[in-house]
Amino acid sequence: MDCMVGIRIMIGVASIIFFLAFVAFGIYFIWLVVKALRKYINSQEVREEKKVVRMSLGEILKENRIRCKMTQEFVAETIGVSRQAVSKWENGSADPSTSNLIALANLYGVSAENLLKSAAQKKEEDG
Repeated sequence: MDCMVGIRIMIGVASIIFFLAFVAFGIYFIWLVVKALRKYINSQEVREEKKVVRMSLGEILKENRIRCKMTQEFVAETIGVSRQAVSKWENGSADPSTSNLIALANLYGVSAENLLKSAAQKKEEDG
């Protein structure tokens, strides 16, 4: 009988330890979620700034394409991407890779540096 009582006590203690560990993990998880949400909420300004830069670069890419009297389809075929990719770059929902930015600059007859500088200047004018 003494052996059974000891086993029951050990099971009870193990259950309590497991429960406490589970509660501690839950509290830690909630703390991590709150921390992540606070970081996300506080990054609003950074996200808005990135959005402005992307839109500005997209506007500049579109202005250069129109200046050169090219269609999105022509640009896409020339540099080897889809027309949808060019559209996303111009509307600001995506950024071209470095190699695609250089290809666009060459196609439009400007330097990649000038495209990026124009985007930075537009950002300064707007902000």
